[in-house]
Amino acid sequence: MQQAKRMSSDHKKIGHGKRHHTTTPVSGTAREQAIEIRAGVFRQPAMQTPVLVLNASYEPINICGARRALVLVLKGVARTEEQQGSLLHSHRLQMQMPSVIRLLEYRRIPHQTRALSRKNILLRDRNTCQYCQVVQTSAELTLDHVLPRSRGGLSTWENLVACCKDCNRRKGNTLLHDLHDMKLLREPRPFSLHTSRHIMRMIGSADANWRKYLYFENNAAA
Repeated sequence: MQQAKRMSSDHKKIGHGKRHHTTTPVSGTAREQAIEIRAGVFRQPAMQTPVLVLNASYEPINICGARRALVLVLKGVARTEEQQGSLLHSHRLQMQMPSVIRLLEYRRIPHQTRALSRKNILLRDRNTCQYCQVVQTSAELTLDHVLPRSRGGLSTWENLVACCKDCNRRKGNTLLHDLHDMKLLREPRPFSLHTSRHIMRMIGSADANWRKYLYFENNAAA
């Protein structure tokens, strides 16, 4: 009986917590606002827009999506340095979408390759199928083992490439030298700091807000 009462009391507390969260005003804590973003309150396609991430020293260190950038800003981990001009809003919150954010505390970035992951493989290959060169979204692309796993191929930087579904099906377990109509666009290599900076400059070339942070020669000349 006492256990049932405790359970009933716990359920009331949980329910009360949820009601309190849904009535949090715009002036709520950054943590609560960040949770709103994670929960998907903002559903505009703009949430996938790339945002340049700077270290506290203004050194460019990464690219993230606008959703992640907003969470970092709301949690007080970063501040917006440049805005894109578009407004993201919900029934509780309105914010300018960032184009460039800067971390408030300096992060030591080791000069080594990034972690091996699907996201970083696609970023390295610029969302381009390494066989037919078609450009697709991350959701549409697959990863292909150049040397198939069934033939001893490992999941390494040198053996994984971005691949469209059609090419992946056509290649299957076949070795590349047995497929005369399929060739790699470029030799797969680890995602180095140099590769990361090169990709930042390629993406940033279309955004004037990024240029002064990426040390473009034409910007310096101006």
